[in-house]
Parts: sequence; C-alpha cells; structure tokens
Amino acid sequence: MATAHPTTVDIAGTAWPVYKLEALAAGLVAGVLLLLITGAPQVAVLAAATITAVRWTLGQITARRDAGVIRRPRALSAH
Repeated sequence: MATAHPTTVDIAGTAWPVYKLEALAAGLVAGVLLLLITGAPQVAVLAAATITAVRWTLGQITARRDAGVIRRPRALSAH
C-alpha cells in the first residue's frame, strides 16, 4: 500500500510547500552543527544559507516539473 505524502502544509492559514520547510530545517540544522563544530558563526551562516538556497531551488524545480509547468520564452515586443 502506497502512502501519499502531502505537497503542502497549512501554517497559520497559509499553504507552505513541504520543500520550503525542508530547506529551512536543513539550513537550521546545518548552521547549528557547523557553529558547534567550527565555532565560527560566519562560516556557519554562509554554509547554512547555501544549503537552504540549494534545497529550496531544487525543490521548486522538482515541484514545477511534477506539476507539468513549462516556461515558454516571451517576446519582448508584439511586432
């Protein structure tokens, strides 16, 4: 029996995609771990921001692909 996973989570009346919450959690965990390991807040913040941005972007690309969204080039003028 297959289990269906939700694609959104309701937070305070707003539907948040799960990939955004995963990205925030991954960044937070990575930041705390790196802060404890290195003791350098600059390194921890930059690495956590990078991890968050990469996960967020990959999640968005995957969600758009799964939804069948295709971006078509737009013409700059109507000539």
